Amino acid sequence: MEYQLNFLEQISNRAKADIKTIVLPESEDLRVLKAAAMATEQGLANIILVGDEKKIAVLGEGLDLSKCRIVNPISYARFDEYVNSFYELRKAKGVTIDKAEQTMKDYVYFATMMVKLGEADGMVSGAAHSTADTVRPSLQILKTKPGTKMASAFFVMVVPDCEYGANGVFVYADSGVVENPDAEGLSDIAIESANSFKQLVQEKPIVAMLSYSTYGSAHSELTEKVVEATKLAKEKAPDLLLDGELQADAALVPAIGQSKAPGSPVAGKANVLIFPDLNCGNIAYKLTQRLAKAEAYGPILQGIAKPVNDLSRGCAAEDIVGVIAITSVQAQG
Repeated sequence: MEYQLNFLEQISNRAKADIKTIVLPESEDLRVLKAAAMATEQGLANIILVGDEKKIAVLGEGLDLSKCRIVNPISYARFDEYVNSFYELRKAKGVTIDKAEQTMKDYVYFATMMVKLGEADGMVSGAAHSTADTVRPSLQILKTKPGTKMASAFFVMVVPDCEYGANGVFVYADSGVVENPDAEGLSDIAIESANSFKQLVQEKPIVAMLSYSTYGSAHSELTEKVVEATKLAKEKAPDLLLDGELQADAALVPAIGQSKAPGSPVAGKANVLIFPDLNCGNIAYKLTQRLAKAEAYGPILQGIAKPVNDLSRGCAAEDIVGVIAITSVQAQG
């Protein structure tokens, strides 16, 4: 697990070097309260808990939450400002002031607005909510980054005793959000994922556009999407080390890459793996996690204007702490 520890230590040390404020809306989940206590104790972030002070005190009895800021939307001095801000953002979609007021009582929406208005640098949610319930408020309030048309998700995969990738570290995308991107969307996911890899892993991204075909060994509507996405990504980011379409073994194993895709600058060296659809990406990360005993960090969201991250509903408090640290590092960038 050497690489896992190195990755976590690197992220944690970077988070501590420039402390950011992360808001956690799921204050009625004990795992989240434990993570808040751990994150503040370790100096990873300033933590805001959105919720009812009394409920938090009862649920978190025995935890040191003294360093956390607790904000109850109903009694918050800026609540009306939050309501008006959401109304202005969504009135063209038919949202009324009454609807905006009701929406801002939702902890996830309220936390997202804290990020929008600069009271927090990022948000972590999903321990008790679906991915859709985390992503939807972010897209409504924060929107996508300039120049980015869609939000997507990736996993940082840390594979022990692995000679491939960046010492066993990879980004897998999209493995969490976009079900079946078209070629244009797939090209955007590739570019965003390369940026995410560079930011979090601090290594040069080498991007493989994956398929069941390598360099035209098969032809179908499925392979043509990847071929077109590769072309578009190269046009949008000509300096990016990116190639495709490549089979997974050609992307990872030098000898196979040289045999199947001679002359490719990526084959046999890839550390960012772009899957053609969510079926492939999700299956691949889970297989890698279970069969290779890899650590999987994510789904980490990208393409949103400010850092927001989703959690697995099966996560442990320690997992949440890791995502808090990752979100803090994203906020630094």
